[in-house]
Amino acid sequence: MSVNLPIPLPETLLPVAGVRLGVAEAGVRKANRKDVTVLLLDEGTTVGAVFTQNRFCAAPVQICREHLAATGATGTRALVINTGNANAGTGAEGLLRAKGVCEALASQLGIGCEQVLPFSTGVIMEQLPAERVVAGLPVALADAQPHHWLKAAQAIMTTDTQPKAISRQVVIGGQTVTVTGMAKGAGMIRPNMATMLGFMATDACLAPDLVQLLCRELADQSFNRVTVDGDTSTNDSFILMATHQSKHTPITNWDSSDAARLKASLLEVAQYLAHAMVRDGEGATKFITVRVEGGRTQDECLEVAYAIAHSPLVKTAFFASDPNLGRILAAVGYAGIADLDQSLIEMYLDDVHVATRGGRHPDYAEPQGVAVMAKPEILVKIGLGRGDCADTVWTCDFSHDYVTINADYRS
Repeated sequence: MSVNLPIPLPETLLPVAGVRLGVAEAGVRKANRKDVTVLLLDEGTTVGAVFTQNRFCAAPVQICREHLAATGATGTRALVINTGNANAGTGAEGLLRAKGVCEALASQLGIGCEQVLPFSTGVIMEQLPAERVVAGLPVALADAQPHHWLKAAQAIMTTDTQPKAISRQVVIGGQTVTVTGMAKGAGMIRPNMATMLGFMATDACLAPDLVQLLCRELADQSFNRVTVDGDTSTNDSFILMATHQSKHTPITNWDSSDAARLKASLLEVAQYLAHAMVRDGEGATKFITVRVEGGRTQDECLEVAYAIAHSPLVKTAFFASDPNLGRILAAVGYAGIADLDQSLIEMYLDDVHVATRGGRHPDYAEPQGVAVMAKPEILVKIGLGRGDCADTVWTCDFSHDYVTINADYRS
């Protein structure tokens, strides 16, 4: 059973004025595989970034933060991405190698090293074969075209089974504005880190001081609301690029209807990519929405939602299509709300009311739960009965294939 979204077609991924993408096969880990990608940004592009909160962050994450601090929001001119090696847990040598890749690309482009942002994904605690990445740069640069979003989405994959990319357009001030994004990720995905790797670009004219705050807001409402396995990666990065090449009046705040439409379009792309990662979760057969309502605060709603979404017992029950609903209630109970009143808890599977006032609903029958659990897409809704706050996270089940994929990851 597959819950993947349709594989994007090249013609549906729209160029963003001011962005070119190129790909090379550099043999970073395996031969004959797209594994080096460059994104070239026109001068004046504003970049916002959100990175992993894992304190054991990878060398490229450290270099990205350093370079962004040095150049500011409008100084970045190129991104370089490699798969096959995460360059994490590699110490001072890993930093030198990441910096060397940046220096090589900067030299070929005639820009400063700090104007290049590096990204890596793959196996941890192995030194990056930087010489292979560098050798692939001329090919990637020669390949750089505005319409190569699908090639780039394929080149950043690791255990993904399919590329993840989408475009949307919206009319702002009478001008058509494009938003295109791509992401990779199928495992080691947990909130508070943005995404595995995600890149979104728009030609919208946005005040530079809006872009970083917008990047954080988009991440918090999309990539920071998904979980596959509860592991926070060392390399996760989400980059938002605004090239300002559309001809509409610049957006300086979010008060206008035009600004609201643009933000909605950006969020649609971000959430699509986040959902695509969960749906392509390693071994996933179910896409599960966990909605928690009636909390006193949004944070406690999220605590309950993540307790459910991270529980291996809950996730394996979903894989088995087994309505072992006590596992969900148990997760609600250990989520960390010290004064939770269990007599107020309500629970639904889709529209089936399975628990009320903390116990089994008198009208609930097991075949109803079995029918819902057998679906590829399932809504779990919890009512806490404590207030008016609510929030939602998205997750998937745990299957036998998850274990197989991760047991064989370095093979």
